[in-house]
Amino acid sequence: MANPRDLPLDSLQFYLTAPYPCSYLDQHEARSQVLSPNSPLNRVIYSALVRHGFRRSGGFTYRPYCDLCQACVPVRVNVADFNWRRINRRVVKKNQDLIIHHRQLAFDESHFKLYLAYQQARHPKEESEPDSKEQYIHFLIHSPVHSELIEFRLEEQVVMVSVVDYLEDGLSSVYTFFDPTLEHRSLGQFNILWQLEQCRTLQLPWLYLGYWIKESRKMNYKIQYQPLEGLINDIWQPLVVSSQETL
Repeated sequence: MANPRDLPLDSLQFYLTAPYPCSYLDQHEARSQVLSPNSPLNRVIYSALVRHGFRRSGGFTYRPYCDLCQACVPVRVNVADFNWRRINRRVVKKNQDLIIHHRQLAFDESHFKLYLAYQQARHPKEESEPDSKEQYIHFLIHSPVHSELIEFRLEEQVVMVSVVDYLEDGLSSVYTFFDPTLEHRSLGQFNILWQLEQCRTLQLPWLYLGYWIKESRKMNYKIQYQPLEGLINDIWQPLVVSSQETL
């Protein structure tokens, strides 16, 4: 993994976190390399950082920097060569009645309620208290770069919200939450397909999907979107997968 001092970003400073429990792999400890809050950040710098495997959570720009594990692989989809499969077209057809709005980052009570419902459905066994309004704002509404909320409505009801960052060479998919009662619509899949089409419309070559983790059920779904590139040994290269993994 490249040292921050080797990046073409001489004015930036980074720090390394202490070990903490990994959110994706049981019995694993994680560490992150985080951009210092005092470092300058704009679209050009952030785009370069994303190309080096970083991504954003709220106001923090980070990448995994674990001592004994390299399971997190930054991935991006080649927009021009994306392989549209029959299942993708079915998902788009099922959701063609959704109305899509681009929103500035701002707190919305209906979004927050949907976020809480999504979190409860996705993590029902976790004993922690639901996120507060302040935590939600810090996580999704604070951004040091050009970001948008993409709102998907079914008639008058908000059914999905996605946060995206605009880069020089693509979009970065930050976080998505949706109505857990509408499982038949495959909203998460539709969101990625919509983002791919948005990249195509804007003539952006890449859709960055964060990290792919083969051993994590939460993260290995990204392998379905081909052709997919992974940042391995600091080089973007095609991820070779079995046919079973793309089903």
